Amino acid sequence: MRISHEAIYQALYIQGRGALKRELSACLRSGRALRLPRERARSRGRPFLTDALMIGDRPSEIGDRAVPCHWEGDLILGLGSSAIGTLVERTTRFTMLLHLPRMEGHGKGDVPKNGPALAGHGAEAVRDAIAGTIMELPAHLRRSLTWDQGAEMAQHAQLQIDTGLEIYFCDPQSPWQRGSNENTNGLLRQYFPKGTDLSQHGTNELSAVAHALNTRPRKTLGWRTPAEALDELLKQNIIECVATTG
Repeated sequence: MRISHEAIYQALYIQGRGALKRELSACLRSGRALRLPRERARSRGRPFLTDALMIGDRPSEIGDRAVPCHWEGDLILGLGSSAIGTLVERTTRFTMLLHLPRMEGHGKGDVPKNGPALAGHGAEAVRDAIAGTIMELPAHLRRSLTWDQGAEMAQHAQLQIDTGLEIYFCDPQSPWQRGSNENTNGLLRQYFPKGTDLSQHGTNELSAVAHALNTRPRKTLGWRTPAEALDELLKQNIIECVATTG
């Protein structure tokens, strides 16, 4: 006999007459008492995807995690259109967070027409944040990036030039195609709850949260931490380089 997770959820909510009892909802990471569809509210146009690679173009070795150093990314949004960028390596689940501060003039009402997105997560700001963060890694640890069809990736062509990353886009309304990233974003909501101003968190705080996730043992990694798994990749590359040059 098999039963889906959705059937289990529905049974729990039916017993609570449509909503979980307070003592049960308190045990959930999300704290959500009602069963609600988790659809993305952001609209997703495709005017900038004319030259983009879709997830169907991605090599199978990326999809089955056979080869490491491929990343997934997204934004988590907060109050007042504040945002934090997230990058997750598919094999090790190693997480890097992007600081996206609001730009000067935000909230003053005199926004220049066709100017940059002052909330801090416009296309240029996201491009620079991704490049500045991921370029801290050795070249062999940054091979590809899979992202949503959000307007924040309108500069994807320049990002590919700046970083050498192959960039792929998910199908519309298909967040499960970035499963590692979606799971990580759920964990991050413990630190950055919905409805709060995410711009108040500086680079030091983002680094501390990323460190907490990267030193958290994961069952899928054989109870290693993402940091340990990534360190193994670094050591493996060093050994291969020594063997080649020796």
